[in-house]
Amino acid sequence: YGTFNLKERQKHIKDVTTLVMSRKPKQCNFIEYKDMKIVYKRYASLYFVTAIDNDENELLVLETIHRYVETLDRYFENVDNYIELLF
Repeated sequence: YGTFNLKERQKHIKDVTTLVMSRKPKQCNFIEYKDMKIVYKRYASLYFVTAIDNDENELLVLETIHRYVETLDRYFENVDNYIELLF
């Protein structure tokens, strides 16, 4: 876990968003970014993104994202529709 000031955090968010959104659907869900890895998964119109250390297991993180989305889907019945209502 690392802390960043607001300017650094905004730069990381912009960089990672650009990287993830520019990827094609058939490409790998892992991206190397600076001294970490970005693991992401798209569900409908939502992207779930996690930054991990280089020595962590990417597949385990991908499975964790999947379980998290399943839990949200069960609780809210349709995560995508619920998130769209919030924004």
